[in-house]
Amino acid sequence: MKKFALITGASGGIGSATAIAMAKDGWNLYLHYNKNKAAMDRLIRKLENYKIEMIPIQADLSTDEGISKLLNNIFHIDAICYVSGISHYGLFVDTNEQVFESMWKVHVYAPMVIIKSLLPKLMKNTRSHIVLVSSIWGQTGASCEVVYSTAKGAQISFVKALSKEVARNGVRINAVAPGAVKTQMLDMFTAEDLQMLEEEIPMGRLARPDEIAETILFLLSEKASYISGQVLAVNGGWYT
Repeated sequence: MKKFALITGASGGIGSATAIAMAKDGWNLYLHYNKNKAAMDRLIRKLENYKIEMIPIQADLSTDEGISKLLNNIFHIDAICYVSGISHYGLFVDTNEQVFESMWKVHVYAPMVIIKSLLPKLMKNTRSHIVLVSSIWGQTGASCEVVYSTAKGAQISFVKALSKEVARNGVRINAVAPGAVKTQMLDMFTAEDLQMLEEEIPMGRLARPDEIAETILFLLSEKASYISGQVLAVNGGWYT
């Protein structure tokens, strides 16, 4: 039987790497994106080599309308990979409430609504899988990224709690907590900033998107069949 997975944020660095890894493994994919249609078109061209079914879905997950649009395009589903994310860098005291709302909506509210709505479909399967991409800052917190850290920490708490509720229904839910990854999210930093960042990381380099993608693929596989409610840190030893 064909297996289908939803990847939110599939046009981003980690999302597209995840889509490629899953396509190689035979997954048919619902590919969500918001604004970057050019990146989505490039990804679809790459995925055409793998002879899978692909359903691109444009939706703004910071709005209720966007969440509904996404859900209305999902039919059979075996896995959810929630990779969508936005960042904000700055002092907490200078951060306006619109940032609070948008960060909470994309990182916490949207995945909760999407997963709640799709759980009945997932529970029809013998086994189903959910993976949220959180962050090292959800584990330990970061100065100047207080709102982001808060939202990512909430994702981890959600994973831990829901895993206990749905385990008997054959649904496993886990999180991946990347450290610094070489994606557009780091474009706000200068080359000097990135060099200083790499010097802080024990392995001396940033993560590649494919390293995060392979971790997600592991959590979706039968090799992780007894793992649920866990957070896999992929950070080069930066936080243990």
